[in-house]
Amino acid sequence: MIDRLNSLAPAVLGILRIVTGLLFVHFGLQKLFNFPVPFPVPLDALTTTAGVLELVGGALVTVGFLTRPAAFILSGMMAVGYWIGHFPMGFFPAENMGTGAILFCFIYLYLVFAGPGAWSVDGQRNLAWR
Repeated sequence: MIDRLNSLAPAVLGILRIVTGLLFVHFGLQKLFNFPVPFPVPLDALTTTAGVLELVGGALVTVGFLTRPAAFILSGMMAVGYWIGHFPMGFFPAENMGTGAILFCFIYLYLVFAGPGAWSVDGQRNLAWR
């Protein structure tokens, strides 16, 4: 049973990478293009930068190209986003609505160390940072 689960690890890692990247593409599209629903606050330089990082970084992670460097940048972005946008509203994630930011931060940090998993451009090209 454990061997079977271990054999599926690269595929499940690939699924985690793809879903996480697609979610970021979604958030970037919302911030920059008000798609699929309008972004609820006016854009400033910080939010626009976050939108660009989400859109471009999310696309890179989704296809698995430059996965580790992109995930490193996105993990840091989410850590900064948590401390700037959520932590000032309270210590606990339940009160500051920061659960998503924390999860994204640590999922991307995991991808930095685990690599892209299955179905990635990095894997197909056998890139050094894979």
